[in-house]
Amino acid sequence: MTIQLRQICLVARELQPVIEDLTGVLGINTCYVDPGVGKFGLENTLMPIGRNFLEVVAPIEENTAGGRYLNRRNGDGGYMVITQADTLENQQAVRQRALDSGVRVAHEAERDGWHLCQLHPGDMIAAFLEIEYDKFEDFSGNWMPVGGTGWEDKVKQDVTVDYLGVELQSGDPVSLAELWGRVAGLPVERDGAELAMRLNNVTLRFVEAEDGRGPGLGGLDLAVRDRDKILRAAHERDCYVSDDRVDICGTRFYLHDV
Repeated sequence: MTIQLRQICLVARELQPVIEDLTGVLGINTCYVDPGVGKFGLENTLMPIGRNFLEVVAPIEENTAGGRYLNRRNGDGGYMVITQADTLENQQAVRQRALDSGVRVAHEAERDGWHLCQLHPGDMIAAFLEIEYDKFEDFSGNWMPVGGTGWEDKVKQDVTVDYLGVELQSGDPVSLAELWGRVAGLPVERDGAELAMRLNNVTLRFVEAEDGRGPGLGGLDLAVRDRDKILRAAHERDCYVSDDRVDICGTRFYLHDV
C-alpha cells in the first residue's frame, strides 16, 4: 500500500494576511480558490508546494467546524493532513481500519471516480486525516481539490522545494503514533526519542506538545533552496524564530537545505 501526502490545510481567523505571509516568506504562488468550501462556512486559497499543496481556510460564518477548531487551539494553526491512496481498495481499507478503531467519518463524498473520506480530528486527536483516491492514480498530477489540472504553471521551487515532514503533537505521542499507524496500516518506528511513520514522500513525526496549545498539527518540515531569502522575508514580516525555523499561521516551518 502507498499513501502520498498531497496537501496540508491550515486554518486562520483571517485569510488574506496569512496568504501574504506564506507567499512572501516561502516564495510560493497561489493557484486555486475552491468555491466548494463555502458550504462549510469557509473561504480558502491553495498554493503548490512542489507537486503537492498548502491550503489555508478561514471561517466566513459563525459556528463552523473551522471556527470551533480555532477556539479549541487558541488561534491559527494546522488543521488537516490530506493524503492520496494508490488504489481505491487501499483507500477503503484505511476507512475501514478507522471505523474499527472507533474513529468517526466526519465527511465523505464520491464524484466521478474521486473518493474523499475525512476522519474526525477529535478521534484522530491531532488533526483531520483525509484519505482520497481518484481514478487518475497520479501522485504528481491530477488533484481534484485544486480542480484537477491547470495549476502546474504556478509551481515555483527556487525558494521552497517540497514537503519533507509533518509534526503532530499531543500529551501522549506514543498513543498518538499507535493510532495513526493503526489507521494508516503503516509501521511506526522509533529513532531515539522520536516516533515516526513514513508515507511515500514525507515522514509524520509524533512529538510531545510543549507549546501550551494541546494536541494538533504543530509543524512542517520543508526542503528549501534559498534559506537566506526566506529568512530575510521572515524578518520583514515578523515571522522569524531562528535560522532554522519561521512561524506562520500558528505553525512551525522547519527549514532543511537541499
